[in-house]
Amino acid sequence: MPRHPQRDDRLGRRHAARREVPCTSPLDAVHAYAGPGTCAATLQIDDDAGATSLATLSVPVSTPIAVLQAIVADLDCPCIDSRDPDRHPRAVPAPRRFRVGLVQMRCASDPAANLDTAIDRVGQAARQGAQVICLPELFRSQYFCQREDHACFDLAEPVPGPTTDALGRVAKEVSAVVIASVFERRAAGVYHNTAVVLDADGSVRGLYRKMHIPDDPLYYEKFYFTPGDLGFRAFDTAAGRIGTLVCWDQWYPEAARLTALAGADVLFYPTAIGWHPREKAEHGEAQVAAWQTMQRAHAIANGVYVAAANRVGHEGPADGGLEFWGASFVCDPFGVVLQEAPRDAEAVLVVECDLAHQEEVRRNWPFLRDRRIDAYAAITKRLNDG
Repeated sequence: MPRHPQRDDRLGRRHAARREVPCTSPLDAVHAYAGPGTCAATLQIDDDAGATSLATLSVPVSTPIAVLQAIVADLDCPCIDSRDPDRHPRAVPAPRRFRVGLVQMRCASDPAANLDTAIDRVGQAARQGAQVICLPELFRSQYFCQREDHACFDLAEPVPGPTTDALGRVAKEVSAVVIASVFERRAAGVYHNTAVVLDADGSVRGLYRKMHIPDDPLYYEKFYFTPGDLGFRAFDTAAGRIGTLVCWDQWYPEAARLTALAGADVLFYPTAIGWHPREKAEHGEAQVAAWQTMQRAHAIANGVYVAAANRVGHEGPADGGLEFWGASFVCDPFGVVLQEAPRDAEAVLVVECDLAHQEEVRRNWPFLRDRRIDAYAAITKRLNDG
């Protein structure tokens, strides 16, 4: 950090005094995220001459106050005088840009063929510069939740397992993060609809297990999936801090909020959503508009990018089943749709996310700043009906 000539002559005295008079108390226990598992702590230091100064350093979030005091006591770098104009140093990394990729694909009846398609499209996205690539929900099979059939449990696999192993190798090969939606077999009789985050080195960075499980005509997911138990999470990856939710989660503002509060700059939604063909003519456009509007609202309310990857094509009986409407898209923190896939064709979208733009939007619409967290306790009730 820049030195000021007028305080250089005081440095030796202050550092000597600091060994005898350790810092008093933290001004900001957790000032800002500064890296995986760390925070930037700003500490107040009072020396025996009555001068007050600030020191900012990155430390593990679990560091006890006593240890922070000892660290500061041994600092041999200049402090920031609390009366100087630069007393508030940058507490977050400089804004940067990265590219996200969405794969919109048709899903065949053969799981091996679907995995081959996914691997090919991940490669396509990476060659276009994508650094985080998201696949559709349950892409390894056709959407089996249209019926309740015990035989479909045979599609499930452990994590790590064949799908994550194969995609992990590809992620490492193309140096990109991959979000893979899998039918997870956690134990006999316990299955989850799980999004796995594979880092650019091929390792499993983390899991998100779908929290909201639908039970509607042709979406009989409660028959198959145990509700998630890992909460709403964000993951530090080679490309940045991201969060992922899954399909039905996209209708719940609480899920988006909590994932954003965990620090995610982008919310990814692996998705399998479509029309009941007999409803398409009357309700089709309104349904797609509601789906997109809801996710654009998440982007605006939380100041994040949102990326939804859907499948496309008809699955099920010719006179029924589901017609998946595609329309995968990415929108910015202002809710502007940056790119959208067609309704009836496969596509690979690659879109740049600019964290400087996110910063600008949040400064002008500081919704997270103005939240009344002291007034929201009732949100944990099903209804406020007494």
